[in-house]
Amino acid sequence: MLILIIEDAPAIVRFLKRGLAAHGHNAVTAEDGEEGARLARDEPVDMVLLDIMLPRLDGHQTLRRIRLHRPDLPVLMLTARDEVQHKVNALDGGADDYLTKPFDLEELMARMRALTRRSDQPQSSVMELGDLKVDLRSHRVWRGGRQVDLSSREFALLEYLMSHKGQVLGRQQILSAVWDYAFDPGSNIVDVYVAYLRRKIDRRREPSIIQTVRGAGYRFEAPPDTQSS
Repeated sequence: MLILIIEDAPAIVRFLKRGLAAHGHNAVTAEDGEEGARLARDEPVDMVLLDIMLPRLDGHQTLRRIRLHRPDLPVLMLTARDEVQHKVNALDGGADDYLTKPFDLEELMARMRALTRRSDQPQSSVMELGDLKVDLRSHRVWRGGRQVDLSSREFALLEYLMSHKGQVLGRQQILSAVWDYAFDPGSNIVDVYVAYLRRKIDRRREPSIIQTVRGAGYRFEAPPDTQSS
């Protein structure tokens, strides 16, 4: 792959170029956001590693420019800021993933592989399992034709569970995917939000479509394809 590195710290650029080359990737680099946005537009790059703190245009401004011309180009943002809100802003601004500095090269490569798999798959804006329908663009959900109002975090959790239907997902796995790697592994936030989701999308006197697997986590089971008034 051809990777665009938009980063103004020479030591990090050297580290990234060596690591990418060792894994068979080529790289082009930009030291500021304006040049990075131009290269993303004009060069046949397959992915962007984008720093947030940049001269001329910061990472968020650069990302907005990239999305104008390459809306589907995978972008992984690199940030020295570990605060959750900065990462939320990056993802809400259109980044596909983020990584906090300092980071391990193998974790970076794993995340790049995940983004590549995702970008290679045909994209659909609607997920339907049984009588549960999720519109990924409008963030709307229906169960049996009835619209269900979900918060943004509930929606993200439901999308993740549906994407892994039939699989047992551990709490830490869900925590990392839906929330943030910096969250306390001992937190019960996953259980709390699973309970929220169950109250909103399950039906009375029917088994939950989010099943608890004792000692392991949760498993999403597709509901039957039936409609209710």
